[in-house]
Amino acid sequence: MSDLLERLRGRGWRMTAQRRVVAEVLAGEHVHMTADEVHARAVAKLPEISRATVYNTLGELVSLGEVVEVSTDKRAKRYDPNAHRPHHHLVCAQCGTIRDVHPTGNPLADLPDSERFGFSVSEVEVTYRGVCPNCSKA
Repeated sequence: MSDLLERLRGRGWRMTAQRRVVAEVLAGEHVHMTADEVHARAVAKLPEISRATVYNTLGELVSLGEVVEVSTDKRAKRYDPNAHRPHHHLVCAQCGTIRDVHPTGNPLADLPDSERFGFSVSEVEVTYRGVCPNCSKA
């Protein structure tokens, strides 16, 4: 069973067949699918699932804090089930592939007091951009 499914069960989230399929589709490492990609994979498992159900389920998962919406560029929002382990993203500037990265250090501590402008900073989002090996070969 995926971490996401386990977390949802632990919360007592009502697990319909449609919700289960969406959660199963989001299982795995480095998962950053668009809603349409989630829908396409969900339909392969449960042909009668509607696009609206997928969108609504993704919205619920985001509201619960179990999935994070990721917007790394002007492309469609992506959904990241790695919501409980702090991480950054590595994005291919050509094909849009996204990988979770866990660099050492504390980026919050790297921001000098003089650059905080009185803000009480609680979190940091870092996006590294480059070209993935597949695009480099092309």
